[in-house]
Amino acid sequence: MNSIKSVSEFHRLLSLPEPRHPLVSVIDLKESFFLEDDVWKGFVNRFYCVALKRDAKGKIRYGQQHYDYDKGVLSFTAPNQVQYLDVQNMECGSGFLLIFHPDFLLNHPLANTISSYGFFSYAVNEALHLSAEEEDDLITILKKIDKECQHIDKHTQGIILSQIESLLNYSNRFYERQFITRKNSNHNLLIRFEKLVDDYFNENPSSQKGLLTVQYIAQQMNLSPNYLSDLLRVHTGQNTQQHIHEKLIEKAKQQLSMTNLSVSEIAYALGFEHAQSFSTLFKKKTEMSPLEFRQSFS
Repeated sequence: MNSIKSVSEFHRLLSLPEPRHPLVSVIDLKESFFLEDDVWKGFVNRFYCVALKRDAKGKIRYGQQHYDYDKGVLSFTAPNQVQYLDVQNMECGSGFLLIFHPDFLLNHPLANTISSYGFFSYAVNEALHLSAEEEDDLITILKKIDKECQHIDKHTQGIILSQIESLLNYSNRFYERQFITRKNSNHNLLIRFEKLVDDYFNENPSSQKGLLTVQYIAQQMNLSPNYLSDLLRVHTGQNTQQHIHEKLIEKAKQQLSMTNLSVSEIAYALGFEHAQSFSTLFKKKTEMSPLEFRQSFS
């Protein structure tokens, strides 16, 4: 797997001159074109990338899926995420790329909080769609960052990172707006999610498949785990794992109250490898052990 380790190397691969700052850059896509290089056939960036794009064309493979590069306006990738580009059929279009190396965050609070921005783990097809006004807000921030890259002194890092933090906070707001405004498609996703969870427990014994996971559900829905959890949290107040636990406890209560199966047998049927793990979760969620719950029905 090829690795693009530096901002400077990425500039070279986009036929651009050396960046003004070694760890952060705002790239104008109109001035860029991809060099014919084998690196694009499979690579990981060692830096964060925020892409605000218009009129882009081509295909990108992100993980195990292929997506149209022109879907959405704003997309995010974190360091070390595997990507594949078909550069022969790729057009950058217009817009901007903000790239910044993790080392640029050192000794700044954003180094500890950037992992809380879940959209860096969203897939490309889960890109953010912006209104013209929202797009202008972000372009203003990007231009401030680009201007500040011309002044490398003791204030540069703090000023640029405060702008990056503003961009990420705006993006959080816009994603939450997108979850709400795209009600019809999201409503269908919620219905499909509920069906997938129910089917997992009802169609075949969970003991044959193991414990239901966030990753399994997200894969079945062709969504990234973070996007699914954030979508559910906005609409229901609970993330994916909390929904799974809720369904597990519901099924466990049915088994405890209506069958003579032992606690170990119920735990195994629900996909747990160890009965103690099941008992711990059950007590955490209900404030009763499985046996205490069963006894309350006798």
